Amino acid sequence: MIMFIAICDDDILYMNKVKEMIEQWGKDNNEDVSVYLFNHGDALINSYQKSKIDVIFLDIMMPLLNGMDAAREIRKTDQVVKIIFLTSSPEFALESYDVKASGYLIKPTNYGRLCSLLNDCKLSIHHEPKFIVVKTEAGFQKVYYHQIECIEAQNKKVLFYLENNRRIDVLDTFVHCSKELLLNDGFYKCHRSYLVYMPAVDHFNSLEIETKSHKKIPIARSYTKDFKEAYFEYMFKEGGSSYD
Repeated sequence: MIMFIAICDDDILYMNKVKEMIEQWGKDNNEDVSVYLFNHGDALINSYQKSKIDVIFLDIMMPLLNGMDAAREIRKTDQVVKIIFLTSSPEFALESYDVKASGYLIKPTNYGRLCSLLNDCKLSIHHEPKFIVVKTEAGFQKVYYHQIECIEAQNKKVLFYLENNRRIDVLDTFVHCSKELLLNDGFYKCHRSYLVYMPAVDHFNSLEIETKSHKKIPIARSYTKDFKEAYFEYMFKEGGSSYD
């Protein structure tokens, strides 16, 4: 399992030093890491949705968009990613609790402290199932990916169909929910109004998908070929498949 890590700091030399430390931690712990570099907050925000990040090392004091504001922006769509602040001034780190940060590193960065924080993140990431936080009439709710069979756009709501014939009415847009879920390759858009979770598929044909809870989902003609290829690619990787 690869751990995807982003570093955002306007000091290029320091950022590369942190990158070297992270890669050394990966070697020392037999952990595959993939590191992305961003030299200012706007660059991180603008490309954030394009790849799923597990941990962000985020400088607090940056021009244009500072690290704390960047973290607040990220938390609007992602409650899962681990955020570790980089700072020269410990007092700024107190604000980190407002954005559910996993900790902070004082510059110049100590390798032992970095390793300790990454070890904590690793345990949390590897043991906590992936989830999405959604807004309902009762408030915010955590929904684990493995519970979802499909989601459907309906008027101004999104219907989350879950295992065991359960349903949650989510007060959000289909576009917004899809954008987060599609970062995980287990989800696929099979119709302009539907997103399906591959492990929940019991069988399918050229017209529709049936989930394990017997929910029937239409497949748009323009999606049929791509869905079939994506399904078999995913199930081959996971070790199983089913279709008719």
